[in-house]
Amino acid sequence: MAIGFSIAAPVGPIGVLCIRRSLTDGRLPGFVTGLGAATADAVYGCIAGFGLTAVSGFLVGQKFWLGLVGGLFLCWLGVRTLASKPAQQAAPVRAADLSSAYFSTFLLTLTNPMTILSFVAVFAGFGLGTSSSYLNAGALVLGVFTGSALWWFILSGSVGWFRSRIDSGWTSIINRLSGCLILAFGIYALSTLFKR
Repeated sequence: MAIGFSIAAPVGPIGVLCIRRSLTDGRLPGFVTGLGAATADAVYGCIAGFGLTAVSGFLVGQKFWLGLVGGLFLCWLGVRTLASKPAQQAAPVRAADLSSAYFSTFLLTLTNPMTILSFVAVFAGFGLGTSSSYLNAGALVLGVFTGSALWWFILSGSVGWFRSRIDSGWTSIINRLSGCLILAFGIYALSTLFKR
């Protein structure tokens, strides 16, 4: 759980997205956004925990393309967030909206090559994932998912608590700020691909 919590906790583009969705759409969409990231963390936890070296090796080998797709998606999301206008009233939460929030974050987290590298490094550093017991590896992955989900629950709940205290003027500022941050993360992700 501690590994999942600590890998999810640093506020990066997914954190900014979760905060924005929690403020503009409510706690549930913010939490579902985080669950998409937690699921991707669990996928990478499976790869590292079950010792699927061929899969992790392939993903590390595709670092450029995963980074390119992820960076472009972040840029698109940042521009879209910058252009969005604050809602005058809260829209009802629909299953399609929750599904979109979940899968967009799931895919965005999967395209971040640093996620798999983080898991491989942490698991190797602690000697985890070297056990031949599938039960131990399964418990490890469940713990990673639970820890990550706990972080997103705390973040979306805390931010959602402020939602009723923010008017449309503040929402507009938050949209611009979060759009700029997400766009900056995207540009940074793309720029690191072309560094030597």
